[in-house]
Formats: sequence, structure tokens, C-alpha cells
Amino acid sequence: MILPHGGPHVRDYWGFDPIVQMLANKGYAVIQVNFRGSTGYGKNFEKAGYGNWGTKIQDDIMLATQYAVQQGVADEDRMCIFGISFGGYSALQSAVRFPDTFKCSIGYAGVYDLEMLYNEGDVQSFSWGDAYLDETLGSDKSVQRAQSPVHFVSKLKAPVLIIHGEDDERAPIEHAEALRDALNKGSHPYEWLVKDKEGHGFYKEDNILEANQKILTFLDKYIGH
Repeated sequence: MILPHGGPHVRDYWGFDPIVQMLANKGYAVIQVNFRGSTGYGKNFEKAGYGNWGTKIQDDIMLATQYAVQQGVADEDRMCIFGISFGGYSALQSAVRFPDTFKCSIGYAGVYDLEMLYNEGDVQSFSWGDAYLDETLGSDKSVQRAQSPVHFVSKLKAPVLIIHGEDDERAPIEHAEALRDALNKGSHPYEWLVKDKEGHGFYKEDNILEANQKILTFLDKYIGH
């Protein structure tokens, strides 16, 4: 299981993570990557991810994936990529860029159309929102489009699981719907779990349990023992 973090300009830490623990309990090796753009390694390292959300950041995730295979931690024939928020974006973008690597892809509360960040969601509602996006994402619309997996689902080989909250303000439901529509248009296999009155991630216990069961069933179907 490749589990890229959200943000992207945050980082993973050592410590308990319920998603990691759930996957480990089921026997999956979990790879977490503090790719370029992550915080905690100096400002130059963080800035190295600016404008490279869909390119060099995904290259770092791929290098970590290859390293896990080389070290005997991962079985190259049974790998899935799964993430939340920016991690959900990475799950789709990496599956688009490296279609033969992953047997499945799970996007949870993900963003799939980078241009949409300027028009939908709470980032652009802040006074600093557009400036933040211009700096970290890059203001070239053609580049944003080229790094948006929603436009390249024809390159996908991995079946997809989409999980989203209808009331998500950070990554609005329009992202999930746009991805679903693109997958439908291309007749690409996917599964869908959307919950009303849930935001950027699920918070109600029943919904969390349902999502976790959906994730584990999906994984068992494509990379299980």
C-alpha cells in the first residue's frame, strides 16, 4: 500500500495513524513518503514541490514505491495507491502517470481538477487563497490542466474507488463528480461511496466504519491474498 500524505505542503510523522494501523492489521505493508514539497526538511525542500504537484512530487512517490520493491517490502504485482485530500489526488495522478504499477487506486476527499481549486472550495475564499495557489500550484492554466488526472482517465488501468463527503468545503464534491463523469465516459471500472453531511473526510462513526470496510473489501478484491 502506497499512502501519500495530504497537503501537499505538510508532512507525515512517526506515530499512530488509524489508517496505517488498519491496513497493517490486514497484513499490508504501508509506504509513507515525505516527498519534495513536504515541510520539516527546510524551505528549499518545500519549495521544490511548488508547481510540481503532478510531476516531480509523483516521481518521488514512484521512487519510494520502486525502493520498496527493491528491498523486498512490496510485491510489484500487488500494489495499490491510496490517499486522502492531496493524497487522493496523488492516488489518481500516479495511477495515470504509471498505469502499469498499481493494481488499484483509492481517492478519498481528493482534488482531481487543479483548475477547479480557483473556483470551488474554501481555499479561494480566503484573501490569500489565490496567491497561495499561484505560488504552490503555479498560475499557468495549461500546466494545471496537464497535471489534472480528471482529464487523463483514458491512461488509467487501475480500477478506482472514490470516497467523498457531500459537504466537503476544502475539496468540494464537484471534484469527485467530475472524476466519476470522466470514468463513466470512458467506461472505466470504479466504485463510489459518497455520504451526505460529511466534510473533508468522514467524522461520523458509522460512516467511518463503512468507508473502512469498503476500502478493505476493494483492496482484497484487487491485491488481497
